[in-house]
Amino acid sequence: MKKTFQALVFGGSLALMSAPVVLADSSAALKALDPDNDGTIDLKEAQAGATKVFKELDPDKDGTLDAKELQGRLSEVDLKAADPDNDGTLDEKEYLAIVAAKFKAADPDNDGSVDLKELDSPAGQELLKLIYK
Repeated sequence: MKKTFQALVFGGSLALMSAPVVLADSSAALKALDPDNDGTIDLKEAQAGATKVFKELDPDKDGTLDAKELQGRLSEVDLKAADPDNDGTLDEKEYLAIVAAKFKAADPDNDGSVDLKELDSPAGQELLKLIYK
């Protein structure tokens, strides 16, 4: 009985650890970020969303975002790569540069836009973290 209980607890823990990551609501994001209603987000629209998110994430209004202000939107590796001056923060120009890189990754067909299917991909979800709040 004890072994059965342990197996159930352990198995349940594994199930929780392997639960799917909750995705951003791609459909709502697309609607909010697509002012021309063409069903896609182009780089200009992505950068407009990113600028809005950047301002919302900068409560001290110092024009930079540190790891705490980014609230997990970028991995430590991505933050370091996006910070060429190595000051531990991203200014808006650096933030928009990483958005452009994430946009390119989310656009595998290179048509210059990201549709709902692409937003639902892992690369699209990474992009949404930076352009939609």
